[in-house]
Amino acid sequence: MDQTVALKMEAIIPTANRPDVLFNTLKSISEQNILPEIIHIVDASSDSTTENKCKEAVALFNLNIEYHKAKIKGAASQRMQALPFIHSEFVLFLDDDIIIEQNCFHLLQTALQNNTDAGGVNAMVTNQQYHNPGKLTAFMYRLMNGTVLKTYAGKCIGPGWNLLPEDKGEFINESEWLNTTCTLYRAKALPNPLFPDIFKGYSLMEDLALSLEVGKKWKLYNVRHARIFHDSQPGDHKNSAFRVSRMEMINRHYIMKTVLRKTKFKDYIKLFIFEKWNILTSLNSSIGRKVILKTISGKISALFSIIFNSKSI
Repeated sequence: MDQTVALKMEAIIPTANRPDVLFNTLKSISEQNILPEIIHIVDASSDSTTENKCKEAVALFNLNIEYHKAKIKGAASQRMQALPFIHSEFVLFLDDDIIIEQNCFHLLQTALQNNTDAGGVNAMVTNQQYHNPGKLTAFMYRLMNGTVLKTYAGKCIGPGWNLLPEDKGEFINESEWLNTTCTLYRAKALPNPLFPDIFKGYSLMEDLALSLEVGKKWKLYNVRHARIFHDSQPGDHKNSAFRVSRMEMINRHYIMKTVLRKTKFKDYIKLFIFEKWNILTSLNSSIGRKVILKTISGKISALFSIIFNSKSI
């Protein structure tokens, strides 16, 4: 495929101990008809295997990769480390475990350029989409949102319940939030700092906080035909059910209170109901049932942290 360089787009990919998965992502990037000027890889790996894979990708795929050894491990921290090196108009955030379909970057850039009100646009994740809810879930959507909508796709409802976009409608669909799996932002739309200090380690929902901040001044869109497959991988950050459960509630409370400015008594009631809902729905999977006690313990620990205003995770 003929390749033309995107003149004002640079990419950031945080990674850690997943060299083969990252290599597959870089291969799919190389097959795009528009390439980032520079791909900044911020690596928190415990050895040099990932760095060597990056060198291999440069040789095989003719990509312009700048390798950075992570100073602090964590998705948010690693992305922030690379941001000062960006000198382009557009910033492309990518996960290290995605397969990007052809023409994806071109469609993202076209959508952003053609919609001057857009601060950011993201790709459709083909294996992670909104589906019509069952009766109980639909009830929860209505309860959290406060009003009945035809669809809740792409919405952020209640205390920060972010729902996926759906593969229907227009070429681009307005969304209330964007992930960082494959998302193109205008550099001038990004907040400073990119992420607050609370988002450390696995930094759950840092993408929600970021996009909600951008969305205060700009429109956000999902580009349906810009498509990726998210080959989500296990990692050390996902191994502690207690830690993940605790972090999720603390971070959601932060987003509810600080980003969404929802501080009324009813908002805290919705947060409590939603977290109970999370616990109950985790019982639908064998893994969830196996770690249910750790999940509950994490929520209780988070509750005490919130009550006593502790930000430690």
